[in-house]
Amino acid sequence: MFDTHCHLTFPDLHEQVEAVLSRAREKGVLGAITVATGCHDAPSCLDLAHRFPQVWCTSGVHPHQASETADWNLIRRIAEDPKCVAWGELGLDWHYPDPPREDQIKCLEAHLDVIESARDDGLEKPIVVHCRKSLDDLLEVFRKRDLPPDRFVFHCFTGTPEEAATIIEFGSWISFTGVVTFASAPEVAEAAKLVPLDRLMVETDSPFLSPEPVRKIRPNEPAHVALIARFLASLRGVDYDSFEAMVDANAARFFNLTIPE
Repeated sequence: MFDTHCHLTFPDLHEQVEAVLSRAREKGVLGAITVATGCHDAPSCLDLAHRFPQVWCTSGVHPHQASETADWNLIRRIAEDPKCVAWGELGLDWHYPDPPREDQIKCLEAHLDVIESARDDGLEKPIVVHCRKSLDDLLEVFRKRDLPPDRFVFHCFTGTPEEAATIIEFGSWISFTGVVTFASAPEVAEAAKLVPLDRLMVETDSPFLSPEPVRKIRPNEPAHVALIARFLASLRGVDYDSFEAMVDANAARFFNLTIPE
């Protein structure tokens, strides 16, 4: 297995990162992408990616950081590194009143300007999307851009089947966390049945969202990603080994990386 989205720089994991990666390997999780949330942690993400051959990183500004001044030159320099495999996470989050929506949209537009400029210079990488209660507004922004929809992955999907269908129609990928295993989120499981297998990925978003049956364990870790995959395989009526091979191949293809053995 491969964890396509975790936050190894967050204190709960960073303070024990070697042990976290060791436990992951013991569970057959051979690689992970540690995702940046802003200029404050993107350099640390890259540092971890260089320290550990089984770790890659992203470079971007989370909407929760939208009111802070971003160093876009730094974000681009990190994205130029071979161990950085994607932009993000970026997007919109309407769950909380802050940062203000206008700040989030301004930050997102600036981020997309950087991505388009880098692509014009030959630097083309996929984009990890944070979308919370903001799908229509987010897609409105994306549709105005000259960026291929199949280069976006909507991570930590927690929406409805109708929202999943909208993302699929747009042409993007969808990634599921432990939320899909929660009895309290049946709509997410229903949505997971709709996603084409060649556009589906699995992640922990650790240290958050521990899946069943380890939901009470904190922090969540990359080692738990296989539990999510097993749930999804059963939900879809697919043999687990076949499902695992498929989602690993999806991750390798989307992020253009070679998963270690």
